[in-house]
Amino acid sequence: MAKHGKKYLAAAAKVNRESQYLPREAMDLVKATSFTKFDATMEVHVRMGLDPRQADQQVRDVVVLPHGLGKTVRVVVFAQGEGATNARGAGADVVVDDDETFNKIQGGWLDFDVAIATPDLMGKVGRLGRVLGPRGLMPNPKAGTVVPATDIARAITEAKAGRVEFRLDKTANIHVQIGKASFDAQKLYENFVAFMEAIKKARPAAAKGNYIKHITIASTMGPGIKIDPNAAQSMEAVE
Repeated sequence: MAKHGKKYLAAAAKVNRESQYLPREAMDLVKATSFTKFDATMEVHVRMGLDPRQADQQVRDVVVLPHGLGKTVRVVVFAQGEGATNARGAGADVVVDDDETFNKIQGGWLDFDVAIATPDLMGKVGRLGRVLGPRGLMPNPKAGTVVPATDIARAITEAKAGRVEFRLDKTANIHVQIGKASFDAQKLYENFVAFMEAIKKARPAAAKGNYIKHITIASTMGPGIKIDPNAAQSMEAVE
């Protein structure tokens, strides 16, 4: 069992491990238990009542967080012609319309957070599956990262504003970032509400019984805080 330092233990002492906190309480507590010198990331972990082995019980969708993620999102766009022009005009960090940059990524360069592609280049982008796939960077129509040239600007704007993809993993969990420790508790709460709304809307028709089993929020290196899943699912969208 891993040994924890004094700062972690002091933070963990503030959390009742047997309690399930209301969402607003949890946002205050996750801020109070963040002890890193850097601006820690707040991450939500959701245990789903789904069988990830079943094709009809998959969850994969996106949510635009109202207050973003509190970090600079670096966007790469695979496009040519009009798409490449639109991407540069919309502030893409790198536009891949040449073999040199493509080969650079194929060689392992992954200094970006989101990859967007136009449909006509997906045949070529598919060759990068071994590089992009494991990092969750492969463009995908369901995630809104494969778009026509006319939609490139919107996709880039959303990605940089805090557009987050979430998906069910092989252990039936969903992990997503909802902001930074420097956010005030209300902004974290509003981002959390938006995420929960997106999860509820993404419920597969084949889902049976208890859809959301457990929810935990934690800051980078900080202790986990359990959130009452019933309270989280009954929250109203923030106006």
